[in-house]
Amino acid sequence: MTERHTPPTPPRRRRGWAGGLCLAAAAFLAVLAGGAGAAPPPADTGAWFERFKSEATDEELYRFLYAMPKGGDLHNHLSGSVLDDWFYELALAQAERGYHFYTRVRINNCRPYGGDAFGPDPYLLLFLTLQESHWQQLSPCEQGEFERLEDLDDSQRRAWLDSMVLDKAHEGRDEFFQTHWQRMADLYFNPYFTADALVRNMQAFGREGVLYLETMIGVLGFLHPDGSRLAPDEVAAIYRERLREADATATGVAVKLQVAILRFAPNAEEMLRTLYAFVARNRDLFVAVNMVGREDNDKGYPLRFLDTLRALRREHHGVRLSIHAGEVDEPNDHVRDTLLLGADRIGHGVNLITDPDTLRLMRHGPYLVEINLISNLLLEYVDDYAQHPFPEYLRTGIPVALSTDDRGMWDSNLTDEFFVAVREFNLSWDELVGLSRNSLSYSFAPAPLKTELLGRYARRLADFERRLAGNPAAVLAADARSHGFLCRRYALCDLAPASTETEETP
Repeated sequence: MTERHTPPTPPRRRRGWAGGLCLAAAAFLAVLAGGAGAAPPPADTGAWFERFKSEATDEELYRFLYAMPKGGDLHNHLSGSVLDDWFYELALAQAERGYHFYTRVRINNCRPYGGDAFGPDPYLLLFLTLQESHWQQLSPCEQGEFERLEDLDDSQRRAWLDSMVLDKAHEGRDEFFQTHWQRMADLYFNPYFTADALVRNMQAFGREGVLYLETMIGVLGFLHPDGSRLAPDEVAAIYRERLREADATATGVAVKLQVAILRFAPNAEEMLRTLYAFVARNRDLFVAVNMVGREDNDKGYPLRFLDTLRALRREHHGVRLSIHAGEVDEPNDHVRDTLLLGADRIGHGVNLITDPDTLRLMRHGPYLVEINLISNLLLEYVDDYAQHPFPEYLRTGIPVALSTDDRGMWDSNLTDEFFVAVREFNLSWDELVGLSRNSLSYSFAPAPLKTELLGRYARRLADFERRLAGNPAAVLAADARSHGFLCRRYALCDLAPASTETEETP
């Protein structure tokens, strides 16, 4: 059904050129010869890229795309973006702040018949992770089901990490929505783990040439070591302090944050009012509210929130909306209704293709669709990339940008999204550049920051094209690291040592 049900596609058999200039590169340099080494006009890069795609191996294409300057990642769930390289280390690091974590590694049948097996705390779920204050509240029988993270043996630690990655043939949408987040449990509600994970993402994104990250991050329900709650503004202060530290500023990645509400929750309207007001009073760092959660749960239908948002707009200004819509595999009017709520960006938009009136409305318009190619395949909203509407949106003038969604749970990065787009849809150089520009132009960054980012991107792009003209082979990123998704689907594995992903500087 997806790549998890079929063998990996073997890498393309191409001549390759990284060890010496291929015919395409040589032809490109020949074009420059008449100009005595002057920088080529933009059209030359596009022509070279077309030849490069036909000659390069998958590895060379990936190294090129890794090195290519990129704009921003606009659809990123921070809690789902923790790579397994980092998870264990970051969790144990919280001991310095008084947090210790336990995870369930066995089932002792401690609870009697009749418990809630389908609620937010399902008993029959391995690798549920609790902080010590909550573990202490369990019965002795249930305490015996858990091991402290520090005490996991190698196989338990590997299984704990694997339990939060969507990488097995039987896994899909239900596994993701009904177990991944539940297993994170108290780790999700640790503000320091979250802040450290944000900086790790900034470092990794900085290494692959990303300038801006606009991530969805939590502020409600966070916990002190004793289990008492932190106020949302206390959590925001922790994030601010962490982002001022040297390792964060050294990444060169600008960050703004969104807060998210669970759209189908019984108290979703109350959460919306709370978080809308929170963004309004923390607008130095927070820029938007997002509605998340399974869209096929119709308790979260968009028009449920219309009256609430209209009331909030009478009270607050400058709070933006980027809402998940069209992340379903049946036709509905959710994208249209989400625009009616006041959203400026649509997350996913897969089924927009089934709504021709809204599709026509969005052509050349002010609304951007945040495209998540890897997510849409793994969660089975498309069975194969031949079904994905992305190229139709891109090539009919609907503003789009590529983003990573829950990259830690896919084991991927932003370069992987670009690789899939080029590999599956034959993107041109102009289309690649346009996607990055869109990710900055349609960001919710304040106007001065947006202008600065667009200027930085233009300068980086010009420098990249100059270096490409001088020596195309030298442009390929030597430190590019492939990830699990590309290994499983395209057999593009182990490009570089894993240590490149955990370095502290970009």
